[in-house]
Amino acid sequence: MSEKPFAFKYHGWVGIGLICFVEFCLFIQHRVSFAYRVSIWTTPLCWLGYVMFLDAVIFKLKGNSLLCNRRREFYIQIPLSIAFWLLFEFYNLHLVNWEYQGLPKNKIELCLGMGLAFGMIMPGMFQTAELIETLRLFERFRISSLHVSNRVIYSSIVLGFFFIMAPLLISRDYAQYLFGLVWTGYVMIFEPIVYSSKGNSLLRDLEEGRLSRILSLFIAGYICGFLWEFWNYWAVSKWVYTAPFMKDVKIFEMPIAGFLGFGPFAWEYFCFYHLCKLVRQVSQTNQ
Repeated sequence: MSEKPFAFKYHGWVGIGLICFVEFCLFIQHRVSFAYRVSIWTTPLCWLGYVMFLDAVIFKLKGNSLLCNRRREFYIQIPLSIAFWLLFEFYNLHLVNWEYQGLPKNKIELCLGMGLAFGMIMPGMFQTAELIETLRLFERFRISSLHVSNRVIYSSIVLGFFFIMAPLLISRDYAQYLFGLVWTGYVMIFEPIVYSSKGNSLLRDLEEGRLSRILSLFIAGYICGFLWEFWNYWAVSKWVYTAPFMKDVKIFEMPIAGFLGFGPFAWEYFCFYHLCKLVRQVSQTNQ
């Protein structure tokens, strides 16, 4: 007997409807005041819709998804996603590579909108990567096993520490060119720690010659980056880039040089999440 196909969950239709509704409001924002108010929330609402839609697609394909079967993980990812993004906002206070325009003047609305937008970063990227893995696009991509020595681990941590500190310790005139170090530095610190602690590690994937998850996350970063920039470009409340390089070569608002960072950015979020899971496991063990 053939297996019964999995259903496309209702929240997927809600997600599609939410994205379409926001896009329609963008189209009529200059004629209808309510539509203009909705358009202020373009990025957070579209990302919420995207996460809901993608979750339903994943469940339809394999009968298991973040919102349907692992909702606790979803609730944990939201505050972690916000916290990690605020770290990049801290760097931006010095580097000033982007700024926000058209933000709500009401502080409560501002915090809710930014919280939702920042909170969907991690679930959005992880679900995109999960969909790519579910489709087995990179399943056959393998390499020879990589030997991860102590020298590799310690060298990575030291170099990563240099990467994350250098932009903060030099003049903004030079530091503004170094955000690429921030996009990669935390991977070089977090990943060896997770690997050495027997956590869910990308280095272990390399050690076993598997590339599927690494490539899925990498491509997911660029897919999400494209969608972020697409929805942001038309939004009322938006970010614009003030980075000093390649200002005339852009993907929507994003200079192409900055767009290249979205792949490593997904790795960074993955490593951060699994480092936090390790810390939580250790704290529970010690209680």
